[in-house]
Amino acid sequence: MATKKQPIRHRMHVKKGDTVQVIAGRDKAKVGEILDVFPKTSKVLVKGVNVKTKHVKPQQEGESGQIVTQEAPINSSKVMVYSTKQNIASRICYTYTEDGRKVRMLKKTGEIID
Repeated sequence: MATKKQPIRHRMHVKKGDTVQVIAGRDKAKVGEILDVFPKTSKVLVKGVNVKTKHVKPQQEGESGQIVTQEAPINSSKVMVYSTKQNIASRICYTYTEDGRKVRMLKKTGEIID
C-alpha cells in the first residue's frame, strides 16, 4: 500500500505585510512589502521586486493584445526584515512580552514587529 507523501511546509521568518529588503540577486538592496507567502516552496512575493513582463494575446475579436508586468516569487532566504524607523535590515528573534505574548523582534535594533 503506497502512501501519499505530504508536501513539506517550511518555517518562514517573514509574514504577509512585512517590509523586507532583498539581500541577494538582481534586485539586491530593493525594499518592498510582502504581498503573498508560499510556505510549501519557501518563496515570497515582494512588491516591486523580480518584475516579469508577460505578453497577453487578445481574447476577443477586435481587442488588442497587451504587455502586462507582474511580480514573480523569490526565495525567502534572499530577504531580510527591514526596519522603516531605523532604515536597517536585520535578522529576527523571538521573545516574550510582559503579558506573556510571543513576539518577533529585530536583533539589531530591538524593535518589536508584531
